Amino acid sequence: MTHEQVERLLERTLLADDHEDLARRLETLAEAYVSGDISRAAILVLAAEEWRQSGQPAHALDCFQRAVDDGGEVSVDPRAGIADTLFELEQPDDGRQVIEAIRADGGVAPATALTLAETLVAYGDLREAHYWATEGAQGAVKGGGEHTALLRTRYRIRVDLGLPEDELDAQLDASY
Repeated sequence: MTHEQVERLLERTLLADDHEDLARRLETLAEAYVSGDISRAAILVLAAEEWRQSGQPAHALDCFQRAVDDGGEVSVDPRAGIADTLFELEQPDDGRQVIEAIRADGGVAPATALTLAETLVAYGDLREAHYWATEGAQGAVKGGGEHTALLRTRYRIRVDLGLPEDELDAQLDASY
């Protein structure tokens, strides 16, 4: 399976605006997966996101968990998707436990930190969101897209918390 093949599938199915059909197709691809430049885990994460878009979070949780179990390369830790989905299902304590497990494992990729920060902002936990945005910004490649996104997210959180600008905020100013 190549990125190009997945992109074509995404384009065709999204034009039809049928997230459930796309989720099923992606799961079928993951089940038949042999090799390629995109991992089975990454395909399962895409399927999970489509299940969420189709209003079926239980299917999403299953796909996210299968991606975790697969252990293949992904840009965002699938557990971040699990946490977000648990918040969506009004199970915030379970979502926070997943986030704590991610923190305990350490070495969080900036894209995962951004996802966690955005989830926590959406569900009103600005202090914890600030932690993740800061961690991600400090670990991201300076001047890169993720770095800028993390700095922007962090700045908005800091404004909402009433915190003064700091050195990381100055990096956002310097990127323009």
